[in-house]
Amino acid sequence: MESKNSVASGVTPERVEEVLETVRPALQADGGDVEFVEFKDGTAFVRLTGACGSCPSSTYTLKLGIERLLTEKIPEIKEVEQVF
Repeated sequence: MESKNSVASGVTPERVEEVLETVRPALQADGGDVEFVEFKDGTAFVRLTGACGSCPSSTYTLKLGIERLLTEKIPEIKEVEQVF
């Protein structure tokens, strides 16, 4: 697996974090946060923390919020998966 500190197809932790910063305030307002874990084979792996980690709406947050933004802003990312 690619380390989150390595470059894979132009996807860098810095680029991912820049995009995540746009959604982070909304997550933090609900007591949660998101952490970029790694990128591999077109998939970005993230960890939802705090209240977001156990929230029943976390799937919607992940797919309709985080995944939509990341795939729109970083075309190399094709999907986003949650890790626990």
